[in-house]
Amino acid sequence: MTNELLFGLYIFVLAGFLGHYVIEKVPPLLHTPLMAGTNAISGISLVGSLVSAGGGYGKLSMVLGFVAVICATINTVGGFLITDRMLRMFKKKTPARGPKA
Repeated sequence: MTNELLFGLYIFVLAGFLGHYVIEKVPPLLHTPLMAGTNAISGISLVGSLVSAGGGYGKLSMVLGFVAVICATINTVGGFLITDRMLRMFKKKTPARGPKA
């Protein structure tokens, strides 16, 4: 293994452990704002994948960029749908009004 690949793997593993540790400590009340922030990061990755797909860097870059666009779009849209559903759970329900007598 080259030093660059080993260093990248090391950073990836550390980021995984750090991410798991941070998410594990988040109280349930903060999950919705955390999801909104994660959706914003997914939107940034969507922009990066669009640049990769349409940058004219070669056939492989275009194919991998297209796959990244699909995955990032699914992740972003799904995240916003889940966040919206979670926020609707916290809204007060208005009682149904019957006919006035």
